[in-house]
Amino acid sequence: MKSKVSVSFMMLGVLFCTCLVASNLLETKVVRLWQMPGGHILSVTAGLLVFPISYIINDCIAEVWGYRKARLIIWLGFAMNFLVIILSRVAVMLPAAPFWEGEEAFNFVFGLAPRIAAASLLAFLVGSFLNAYVMSRMKIRSAGRNFSARAILSTLVGESADSLLFFPIAFGGIIPADELLKMIAVQALLKTLYEILILPVTIRVVHYIKRVDETDTYDEGISYNVWKIKEL
Repeated sequence: MKSKVSVSFMMLGVLFCTCLVASNLLETKVVRLWQMPGGHILSVTAGLLVFPISYIINDCIAEVWGYRKARLIIWLGFAMNFLVIILSRVAVMLPAAPFWEGEEAFNFVFGLAPRIAAASLLAFLVGSFLNAYVMSRMKIRSAGRNFSARAILSTLVGESADSLLFFPIAFGGIIPADELLKMIAVQALLKTLYEILILPVTIRVVHYIKRVDETDTYDEGISYNVWKIKEL
């Protein structure tokens, strides 16, 4: 396997990290999705707009370059997310100029509570690694066939794990339990639907990168240990 990365890999890595940072900021807003009969409201976080893109990129990287490259990108995304959270906390703690009127709004968006930050980082790691693992193992078992099915199933597994971890940790005791369960189910299903709708684009991107990079990795005999970051 190539020890150096290509321009395609670098670009996907940059986009992956950008989507993760943006989704963390957008998670601070809860959006009304649909009002059901009887007044019940289905809600999602605004991070739904961009977070599924990170899973699509994860699928592309695992499909083309394999689990080891996906592992590198996942940890890089974690590090960038953690860095932004730390810098945001420092910015919130700095004293505001007396004439500036935007402190309350700034602190609401960037002053991510430690509980929410921890929930976001943990859920991201577990969901992303499950997504990459399922994608990798299914590719070997199917001998590279059925990319669409592999992409959808791996996303469903990863997104479900992400939602199951994030919402109870971040909002347990704040949002009613029945509302939390609805948000978990709706988010996981909508993110998977997102993957299905954009699948034709994903397939074309994967085929293009495989042709340009002349790479199509099968993870035979590799270690799935999430800590072996240096193994590329």
